[in-house]
Amino acid sequence: MSDPFAVSMFGALFAVMNPFVNLPVFLSLTSALDRPAQRKTALQVVFFTLITCAVVAGAGSAILNFFDISVDAFRVAGGLVLAQIGFHMLNGSESSAHHGTDSEKEEHNQQDNIAFYPMTFPMLVGPGTMTTLILFSHKADTLTKWITYGAVTGAVLLILLVVLFFAGDIGRFLTQTMRNIMTRIMGMILVAIAVGMVVAGLKVLLPGLG
Repeated sequence: MSDPFAVSMFGALFAVMNPFVNLPVFLSLTSALDRPAQRKTALQVVFFTLITCAVVAGAGSAILNFFDISVDAFRVAGGLVLAQIGFHMLNGSESSAHHGTDSEKEEHNQQDNIAFYPMTFPMLVGPGTMTTLILFSHKADTLTKWITYGAVTGAVLLILLVVLFFAGDIGRFLTQTMRNIMTRIMGMILVAIAVGMVVAGLKVLLPGLG
């Protein structure tokens, strides 16, 4: 994956969706289920995530046009959202944008089926993921880039499928220290990508900065 577009998108999408960071949440929300039911829920999560990502990627431009929002303005706003999530990850804390507020977390535990809410939305496909999908869809200006776009999204979803399907086994080997290190590394990557988005957007919105 030497293509800069592919590397940049994979880094951003994996960092913000990070299956390994969301693994403990999935295990907690499915703790009352036996192994077959847990794996069935994992399949549902990935299916809902795929559908939601496809909708966001396909409707993103239409949404921006409807609200008369320029791509560069959205790039700055989206970069700030990603930076906020990244800083939370660097500090080892959860972002309420993806994991919900305390009151929302209480409601999570009362859900009969957590596959769509809260796992798919807002944990996996929250503001950060939506921002990433929409911004990179605008960068996909050729058929090759669209193929890459789909391949990168598919690769992240495949990793998500493997991690959640084998959550019980992986959870025993993924120590808290390993999760903390991974979270902070992904946070740093996300902040770096977010800074690039903000700078790129500001250069167009404020030409004097260039």
